[in-house]
Amino acid sequence: MRGAALKLGQMLSIQDESLIPAPILSALEIVRQGADVMPRRQLDNVLIAELGSNWQSKLRSFDYEPLAAASIGQVHKAVTKDGMEIAMKIQYPGVAESIDGDIENVKRLLDYTNLLPNGLYLDQAMKVAKVELARECNYELEAANQKRFRELLSGVDGFYVPLVIDEISSRRVLSTELITGVSIEKVAHLNQETCDYVGRKLLDLALRELFVFRFMQTDPNWGNFLYDERTNIINLIDFGAARDYPKDFVDNYLRMVLACANRDKENVIEMSCRLGFLTGMESQIMLDAHTEAAFLVGLPFIRTGGFDFKSNNMTSDISHLGATMLKHRLSPPPDEAYSLHRKLSGAFLACIKLGAVVPCREMLLEVYSNYKFSDNEEDVQNKTYLASA
Repeated sequence: MRGAALKLGQMLSIQDESLIPAPILSALEIVRQGADVMPRRQLDNVLIAELGSNWQSKLRSFDYEPLAAASIGQVHKAVTKDGMEIAMKIQYPGVAESIDGDIENVKRLLDYTNLLPNGLYLDQAMKVAKVELARECNYELEAANQKRFRELLSGVDGFYVPLVIDEISSRRVLSTELITGVSIEKVAHLNQETCDYVGRKLLDLALRELFVFRFMQTDPNWGNFLYDERTNIINLIDFGAARDYPKDFVDNYLRMVLACANRDKENVIEMSCRLGFLTGMESQIMLDAHTEAAFLVGLPFIRTGGFDFKSNNMTSDISHLGATMLKHRLSPPPDEAYSLHRKLSGAFLACIKLGAVVPCREMLLEVYSNYKFSDNEEDVQNKTYLASA
């Protein structure tokens, strides 16, 4: 059940992990860590079923000791006949078929504790979790996502997406070029210039994915971003959680980000209603808490010059408003918000971990100045404000 526990935990924590009772977090963590690696015979059976009985003939070598174990599969190192080192991600048997049942079982566990606040809208989180987990279990879809990102980022400096090896891939096995690099936790121990560079690139990637590609890899796991100090490139892996965002949603989300950065309460509320974060019938207490939280999220974008992520208290300040919003909110977040906010919060937390100084407002202004709104609505107030910024 650990895939279901991880996914449902992500769905809940994007609303505010500090508001999830400690026993719930502990229970989810126990379930997440509850699976062992596949025994060799089981692993062989999966590989034969997916790649054929002669799967080893496609390789020069295969390491049965996994490099890593994830929520729905484990990763093994192999070498192709032509000498390329590859990573083979192999899915645990039965994961895809048990998604609905596993998530329902996790829900029963959560319901049994009777500790979750109603404002978390567990049923809505479950619905989104089932859809996302089903997509992540389809490695053919992930391979297509990875190829798409490889093409989108081919001309962008500072990023590399590994090659997919189609002839050694299937719906339950995904083979890709093996890349190296260090995770965000280790980058944080490098010099300030490097931390600033990596933080800037991660935020640039998030803005580019949402407002340029409208296609985002939404898994915030820092292990998916591996920095190669030698080449000064961030290697990107794991595209199972990638998804598209509708143009009208992105249009209004960009307007809301600008409103947050400009501390424009009226437009924050209007865009929040358009996007589905608010119904328009909320109490003044809820509206005040919602806009104050929005202003805190927009803090890095308020003024030009580098924003110092290590000298702020954004996460704890937002947490203080969370209880009020859970008590007074009238609807769950829109479906798009679960994945989007998971990724954006991950980018912010990475910058905080790095202690990065990032020119966030300048990056946002560049995105906004180049953005084409589909409804041709002229953002006169924002353009006037930006022109004077």
